[in-house]
Amino acid sequence: MSGRPARSSEASPPRVVVVDGDARHEVFDVLDFSDGVLRARSAFLFEIGEELRVRIERGGGADICVAVARVRGHSGPDDARVTELEISDPTPPRGQG
Repeated sequence: MSGRPARSSEASPPRVVVVDGDARHEVFDVLDFSDGVLRARSAFLFEIGEELRVRIERGGGADICVAVARVRGHSGPDDARVTELEISDPTPPRGQG
């Protein structure tokens, strides 16, 4: 049988939610997050260079920060498009940390 072995020792990717005032929009299915770059799928096609305010949650919401996500580019076919976002200025949300 070919294929990659399960990687149970690796942490699951974080949950990323777009913050728009008091509203929260879950528009990303995170594939990978490393070295300050997030790779995700979305039904929305954001403009390259567009900046979004996001909330990043790890470990069931135990580790949370708010950051700026700048769209670096898109890759893949239309039905499996991957958006690459550069994360900067991570800070704890108001009332935490």
